[in-house]
Amino acid sequence: MKAVILAGGYGTRLSEETVVKPKPMVEIGGRPILWHIMKYYWVHGVDEFVICLGYKGEQIKEYFLNYRYKSADISIDLSADEVSIASNSIEPWRIHLIDTGEKTMTGGRLRRVRHLLDDGEPFFMTYGDGLTDADLSDELRFHRSKPGEATVLAVQPPGRFGAFELRAGDDRLPSFREKPDGDGAWISGGYFILEPGVLDHIEGDETVWEREPMERLSAEGRLMAYRHQGFWQPMDTLRDKEYLESLWASGRAPWCKWSDGPVPADRRADSPPANATRRSK
Repeated sequence: MKAVILAGGYGTRLSEETVVKPKPMVEIGGRPILWHIMKYYWVHGVDEFVICLGYKGEQIKEYFLNYRYKSADISIDLSADEVSIASNSIEPWRIHLIDTGEKTMTGGRLRRVRHLLDDGEPFFMTYGDGLTDADLSDELRFHRSKPGEATVLAVQPPGRFGAFELRAGDDRLPSFREKPDGDGAWISGGYFILEPGVLDHIEGDETVWEREPMERLSAEGRLMAYRHQGFWQPMDTLRDKEYLESLWASGRAPWCKWSDGPVPADRRADSPPANATRRSK
């Protein structure tokens, strides 16, 4: 399984950070949110990533070009002019960093990396600015058991503000709830599983994935929703970023499910249970 991550947008609502760096490079706990997303996919067996670059994409390239040296212990022999890795515990990832254009829309970015995807094999797709604790391996099993060609993680965002009711002619508060549940509406959580064929319907760089392609798939009954009622949090604003930072600092970040060892076989997205139903083609 491969994961495609859209990492080329401007992130204008987080301009306090994105004026100097691309949004996926905004840090949570000293690591780019892009790294957190990739680590979470790794928990579910994904070790090959296609990252669609755009705005300030060179910073993402530089990060991964230097990743091995920043993450490992290094021995330097100045007299012999030799550098060696003393310990190497970095993740065994294969990463494709593809410049998909600074102004290319989301659908256009997907179309530009079509050649890196395997025919007949589904792939994960998400954006470089959101975290979840959804069971992506189970989402894949769900996808394979359904007749659709695309599956989206459906989430119910919580309310952002405290809520209370007021009765006409009565100034007393009968009830108050701090940060209540949302209005019950389901929205896209941004974690998709797609069949490569759906990208053939993307016309060009100007196509927005969330508009014509998704609307068409939905109208034709080919878009499935995998419901998730656990943790999900986008990083759209500085407030969101600070909230994610607080979760990480607390040691209870819901998405942090990885360890330093290999991914256990029973958590791999590409190893569904023997009785899992294979999706129809």
